[in-house]
Amino acid sequence: MTSVVEETEMERRTSGSSFPRLLKRFGASFFSIALTMVGLLAVTFIIGRVMPIDPVLAVVGDKASNEVYQAAYKAMGLDKPLLTQFAIYLRDVATGNFGVSTLTARPVSEDIIRVFPATLELATIATFLGVIFGVPAGVVAAVNKGRWIDQLIRLIGLFGYSMPVFWLGLMGLLIFYGKLDWVAGPGRLDVFYDDIVPTITGLITVDALIAGETDIFFNALSHLVLPASLLGYYSLAYISRMTRSFMLEQLSQEYITTARVKGLSEFTVIWRHGLRNVMVPLITVIALAYAGLLEGSVLTESIFAWPGIGQYITNALFNADMAAVLGGTVVIGIVFVGLNLLSDILYKIVDPRAR
Repeated sequence: MTSVVEETEMERRTSGSSFPRLLKRFGASFFSIALTMVGLLAVTFIIGRVMPIDPVLAVVGDKASNEVYQAAYKAMGLDKPLLTQFAIYLRDVATGNFGVSTLTARPVSEDIIRVFPATLELATIATFLGVIFGVPAGVVAAVNKGRWIDQLIRLIGLFGYSMPVFWLGLMGLLIFYGKLDWVAGPGRLDVFYDDIVPTITGLITVDALIAGETDIFFNALSHLVLPASLLGYYSLAYISRMTRSFMLEQLSQEYITTARVKGLSEFTVIWRHGLRNVMVPLITVIALAYAGLLEGSVLTESIFAWPGIGQYITNALFNADMAAVLGGTVVIGIVFVGLNLLSDILYKIVDPRAR
């Protein structure tokens, strides 16, 4: 009876102290994210000040008079101390104000909202392809370590991981578009279909389905399949290599031997026990691969004339449009931080020990 009372009292104390502990953990996570974001903004602010590009000349032009130059210099707040400028920069970013692009003459935030869905659509499908093919390939390679299938999977991964992206893109266009005519060419849509589907999500395939335009959906899919497959192949190479490495470590553990001795089927041992224990580090790998593609695959977007954030930042950099460059860089940093936070949440769902 005494032990039952003691256990009840212990449970009451534990449950009573769980909320402050949860609140403390949430506060620590929030502080870490806030500190990371301030560090990111500080880096982008410094980059904007040390770049050998005069932001005033980018606005007023080379032929502006000294009076116009000085007026623009003060209007942009460049005459204030650096700490004051940084505080203004933090305030503007917090309100979504990244300035006005000198290239498009529109607010940078509007440009990013316009171009980011194209990269999101491309990166999501590419990552999906990389996961559904890369994870099984890595598991099969680990189970058959040293055999011909392991060597073949590693060779395919090495080829995709080491070949220049621009060369693969050009060869893909030459073969599948130029010679075989299996897929559509560069861009997101044929010119004939431009501005027919209303923009709702920014994802052209989704918007086409919402509007009931199946012809536009298949045309967009035909444009999407080649660049997405190219990036998916790159993701597959990375994900399969890491999955193989994680699985080799797990297959040497004692619990795998115990499961086999108990008579469990090889499928259950490998796919239910082994793969389940590599999901935590694998989530990090997938999140980083996804973030890398959302960063904007500059070469792929340039080769396929894909109007995403990578091509947007590249064009802005070539035209000394620092407001667009810094705004895009901040958004990319936010994406990385957000995906890291999401992977931490998924850890706790997949592995109860992480809770």
